[in-house]
Amino acid sequence: MAHLVLAGAGHAHLMTLLAIPGLLARGHGVTCVSPGERHFYSGMGPGLLGGLYDPDDISFPVARMVAERGGRFVRGAAVRIDAAARRLVLHDGSSLSYDVLSLNTGSRVPLGGLAQLPPDVWSVKPIERLVEARSRLEELARKRGRVAVAVIGGGPAGLEIAGNAWAAVHRAGGIPRVTLAAKGRLLGRFAPRLRELAVRSFARRGIALAEGARLLDLAPGRARFANGRELWFDAAFLALGVEPSPLARDSGLPLGPGGGLLVDAHLRCPDHPEIFGGGDCIDFGPRPLDKVGVYAVRQNPVLAANFAAVLDGRPPTRFDPGSDDYLLLFNLGDGTAIFRKRGVVLAGSLAMRLKDAIDRRFMRGFGGGN
Repeated sequence: MAHLVLAGAGHAHLMTLLAIPGLLARGHGVTCVSPGERHFYSGMGPGLLGGLYDPDDISFPVARMVAERGGRFVRGAAVRIDAAARRLVLHDGSSLSYDVLSLNTGSRVPLGGLAQLPPDVWSVKPIERLVEARSRLEELARKRGRVAVAVIGGGPAGLEIAGNAWAAVHRAGGIPRVTLAAKGRLLGRFAPRLRELAVRSFARRGIALAEGARLLDLAPGRARFANGRELWFDAAFLALGVEPSPLARDSGLPLGPGGGLLVDAHLRCPDHPEIFGGGDCIDFGPRPLDKVGVYAVRQNPVLAANFAAVLDGRPPTRFDPGSDDYLLLFNLGDGTAIFRKRGVVLAGSLAMRLKDAIDRRFMRGFGGGN
């Protein structure tokens, strides 16, 4: 019997979780290791902060999904891979042997050299901590009325978090005073029209924008920037981009230019073909891929098929990432979203309804959500 171990229960492994009965029927074993019994969908995380969703709406019950299909679920964090011995080492010192291993351990927000975050400061990942952040914003709104929120980071995550932090305070009856501080220009790598719509949304709600502000350090209630500016806050969020989880790096596996596990066209490590990977924790060798959920979703069926093939002794298939012109929908927190596809960029409530419908359909398709 061959043993498949899934390190992480993220978007790229969901189809494999559904396929567990078929793997077991062919005599294979399946173990899934994940830090939590639920996996949170990042695309709906800002809406969780803003109060549009509750935790069960945006998470998959991965422990139950595995157990109900006959697999083994292990709650724990993978910290190292002993590729020579084919063992996955967990945080408590225990280990699991594997014949095939796949990494879907996601990404984390770099903390800019900070050893730890001050009180009332959250990074935008892990998503589940946004529940705590929302509760704190609501508490501050009730106690103080006026709530100063700093969001540090000028990419899509910063945009969505700023809008939804505003919404959390506003829904609780407070007066939000949100400032987004960007190292460069807000959404600088996107089309000017997209940035224009974001800035217009901010202006309509009084969300301040500070561009050219590179973070130097954080202290309780204060952010200091390289241009000399200081920003005082009641709560703050770090949205400084993402970096791959350190598992591959800490295991001495080959890395790509982005610091993730290097994988080939079959989504497997060239030096260790029994190791696969998907999502934000990999660097796709044939071409760079943006760190967005659409690629993990596209990798889903290919990984599921390739695990079955390799376990059965058949050759794997290639992954085709598809077009870079994928659909973008940014939740602005006020019932509207920004839409981008095939050169069309627009904003409004219809775009937000489309985003909500797509996200909820994705959740239902894999047994998540309410």
